[in-house]
Amino acid sequence: MEKLNASILLVDDDEDVLLAAKLFLKQHVRKVHTEKAPDKIPALLKAENYDLIFLDMNFTKDATSGKEGFHWMNRILESDPAAVIILMTAYGDIELAVQTIKEGATNFILKPWENKKLLATVMAALQHRKMAVENVSLKSRQKVLSADSDQQYSTLIGSSPPMLRLLAVADKVAATDANVLILGENGTGKELIARYIHRMSPRSSEVFVSVDLGAISESLFESELFGYKKGAFTDAREDKPGRFEVANGGTLFLDEIGNLTVGLQSKLLSVLQSRKVTRLGSNKEVPVDIRLICATNMPLYEMVRENKFRQDLLYRINTVELHLPPLRERKEDLPLLVSHFLETYSKKYKFPLKRLHDSTLKRLEKHSWPGNIRELQHSVERAVILSESNVLQPSDFFLSQSEPSDMELDSYNINDTEKSLIRKVMDKHGGNISKAATELGLTRASLYRRIEKYGI
Repeated sequence: MEKLNASILLVDDDEDVLLAAKLFLKQHVRKVHTEKAPDKIPALLKAENYDLIFLDMNFTKDATSGKEGFHWMNRILESDPAAVIILMTAYGDIELAVQTIKEGATNFILKPWENKKLLATVMAALQHRKMAVENVSLKSRQKVLSADSDQQYSTLIGSSPPMLRLLAVADKVAATDANVLILGENGTGKELIARYIHRMSPRSSEVFVSVDLGAISESLFESELFGYKKGAFTDAREDKPGRFEVANGGTLFLDEIGNLTVGLQSKLLSVLQSRKVTRLGSNKEVPVDIRLICATNMPLYEMVRENKFRQDLLYRINTVELHLPPLRERKEDLPLLVSHFLETYSKKYKFPLKRLHDSTLKRLEKHSWPGNIRELQHSVERAVILSESNVLQPSDFFLSQSEPSDMELDSYNINDTEKSLIRKVMDKHGGNISKAATELGLTRASLYRRIEKYGI
């Protein structure tokens, strides 16, 4: 019979009990560790992930009340809420053992035990442990994925020659597990390509986890990517897996990788080489199985020459490189993109579907679009909101002659477009706060704050 791939800890101050249990369980389980002194439990838990812990109810300090058993059971559960604990007890302590189950133990077994009964208890407990760990992992994943799901990503659109060439390469690489580096200007849709590769890959049924490295401070880098144990720092009130663990089995997308300092690059490279992460506050390595996709708008090869980016990290992440063309090099896709955004925002703001006048499309085609698709998206959204006509004219589009930054585009979209929309909806409902808030999808308090903010 093949041994179970599990690790068991037995804690009892009776050496005969420990020896008998170990000799029997070693025939069925990969790893069995025994310990006489319960005060060594915390150190043991830091050094090893135990699938199952057998704990005696009474030790030499207090041989009858079971208080020590309760104490150490609670200490174990504080360290690992998913721990599976089986109490070992004598016949006279059955009532006490039942109480421990109410307090958090999984089961109890009577001493002396029958080996057949002991093995059955172990098998049931290991199955319980597997389910508990999976449940904790699913909850952790759900927290991260729920936050990610708030963001809306448009469909990948494009039939121009540059985009068709790009998609042909993306289709080929998607079928493999090769690391991918996506290069391109801001606003070109690098995350959309990453998500496309994930959808077309064998991992498509697993999670896609996106991390904006440019938005993570150096002090939070390890806790966000590698996770932490409860108590690792002041605000660490519970165990939390990092993005690597959350993405296990799926795809991890690291955006703005060029923003990492050289020190953080070294930490990332170490994990990518070993495919193992260690949470802050722990020394246990957790293996991870991910498909890695990275993206940046920065000139990584120049940065390597200037010693601002590690060459070995670049080689690690760019098994295949994809260069995403800017919008000015794929003008053939402009009508399709505009049509998509018109439909999206007309539906979002509950307006009749708007279309472009022929002269408007010509005007849009002449623009250089320094902000790429993001700039186009914001321009269409603004035009849909502010235009009184269902046919959009060139004057309905704000097209700057300079090349605005992403921050300027985002600021314009938030501060001007939101203000205009609120004013328009307020006028529509004659200043009725409740009706306006309902249509805007805001609470009354949120709408009041925005009215005050914009001086409406």
